[in-house]
Amino acid sequence: MKIGIVGAGNIVPDFLEASKNIEDFEIVSISATENGRERMKKLSEKYGIKNIYTNYEDLLNDDIDVVYIAIPNSLHYEFAKKAIERNKHIILEKPFTTTYREAEELVELAQEYGIMLFEAISNQYLPNYKKTKELISELGDIKIVQLNYSQYSSRYDRFKNGDIAPAFDPKKSGGALMDLNVYNIYYIVGLFGSPQKILYTANIERNIDTSGVLVLDYGSFKCVAVGAKDCKAPLSMNIQGDKGYINSSDAANMYNKFTFAKNDGTEKVFELNGGKERLYHELVKFAEYYKNEDFDKFYEANEKSLIVMKILEEARKQAGLEF
Repeated sequence: MKIGIVGAGNIVPDFLEASKNIEDFEIVSISATENGRERMKKLSEKYGIKNIYTNYEDLLNDDIDVVYIAIPNSLHYEFAKKAIERNKHIILEKPFTTTYREAEELVELAQEYGIMLFEAISNQYLPNYKKTKELISELGDIKIVQLNYSQYSSRYDRFKNGDIAPAFDPKKSGGALMDLNVYNIYYIVGLFGSPQKILYTANIERNIDTSGVLVLDYGSFKCVAVGAKDCKAPLSMNIQGDKGYINSSDAANMYNKFTFAKNDGTEKVFELNGGKERLYHELVKFAEYYKNEDFDKFYEANEKSLIVMKILEEARKQAGLEF
């Protein structure tokens, strides 16, 4: 398949590195703003990308099958909708869109046009995550789930001085919830589905959440998801049942290693991701679904995206964040 990339930010080199090992991928074009021209040129030279554009329409006019959209969150809906209407399949970076309604419209439009719409959310396709799903039942009745993805952002000092990067910009749908905690939410939703209730409390600066705590209530058990860009702490992930637990010291988007332990003292460590690039496994799955024209897999993933979008929207509402 021939792929065009929209964006030249930090995630794009990760995508290109992972793509080198996907047999069916051919990256032929990249598009960004004029400010990104020099960065696109360097990526083009390193990865053999033939075409550079500073106009999205030019990329859509190119001979490509798939668009990889890696631009500020607030632009996801607009750019994805244009791609659908031009009959291009889509790999869309997280978070899916800004609002639930935008996400719902994209899903409906993609189905109407027969387009494969895929949110690039790494943890859902990691072998370690698949193994975790298999082991959950052995933990007995789940009681507590806790994830902490906190890292001090290199842009936070600038932010405090009034230099607002997209990740901290409410106009670009930034914030800790949308940037980091979304991975925690996906990890939980992928295992347990939609919660019964949610509660989000956040630290707000300049009208954006720089850190926050999200509680997802599943009735018989509770999940706590912490995401922070204004402070750091050891990464942690725990699933606690009455017969054992799963523990990891990785971020929810990496999940390279975890320990499965039972109350009888037995433990086993799993490292099943194979040392591959973080985005590799999700792109393998996209290529597989695309090759097999397995629309049911895309629809299944889209339903999960909609659950997450509903949680994100309600959480922002509770915190008084309006995008």
